Amino acid sequence: MRAPPVTEFAPAKINLCLHVTGQRADGYHLLDSVVAFAGVGDRLEASLTLGEASLALGGPFGPELPAGGDNLVLRAARAVAPDLALAFTLEKNLPPASGIGGGSADAAAAVRAVLRLRGGAADPGVVQALGADVPVCLASRPARMRGIGERLDLLERFPPGWIVLANPRVEVPTPAVFRALSRKENPPLPDALPHWPDMAALAGWLALQRNDLEPPALAVAPVIGEVLMMLRAQAGQLLSRMSGSGATCFALFAEEAAARAAAAALTVARPGWWVAPAPLYPGN
Repeated sequence: MRAPPVTEFAPAKINLCLHVTGQRADGYHLLDSVVAFAGVGDRLEASLTLGEASLALGGPFGPELPAGGDNLVLRAARAVAPDLALAFTLEKNLPPASGIGGGSADAAAAVRAVLRLRGGAADPGVVQALGADVPVCLASRPARMRGIGERLDLLERFPPGWIVLANPRVEVPTPAVFRALSRKENPPLPDALPHWPDMAALAGWLALQRNDLEPPALAVAPVIGEVLMMLRAQAGQLLSRMSGSGATCFALFAEEAAARAAAAALTVARPGWWVAPAPLYPGN
């Protein structure tokens, strides 16, 4: 009897801070980042098929993605299980190329789906080759990510809280942001990360850290400055910053009601933006 379809959630990945600490000879940048995941994301259904591998795209941002073999979902499935023919349906709820790891989260969801259908474990080297963010998205838990994404330390005691994500619907190409980065060797995070008893403590510590890609992204897409200004004006926000290479920005909140009120206010003020409130996944 054929296995029933499986569904995987692909949560948004947020770089709460991102320090660029160097660049390797092969061009890859070295990072030191605290990463969290939010309860908003894409959904991927996978089932075994007797035909060729396929991908159907839906959701608000499905039409913006390629459905062919270059899609990360199909690439990930081929890399992990080249002998399986799978039919995928992706509900794309996260805007593409927005600095919250949507493509990597989808690839990681494909890997998890394949493993549920086939069993076994994924080769870490194969997962890493799919993209720098795929290993951390495969875990989908708060983590410190270093190197080119291969050094992961899961953060077990991560405080609960809420986040509001806002994207002005401007795609910011990651290569352009790195090209505009004036300094490639910057100080890393402290060797030992503190314990954050609550979201206010986390936000206070994060305020002392950086996203080194924020200044060059602002130069590429000045509208990011408006997003940050509007997030910082919301009642109850504890910290606002850009995620990844942009253009999505975030604000941290201790309470759900404040986060939902802020998201509602932003949606009214900027109806053309993508805005989403969501809980942050705590460490286990």
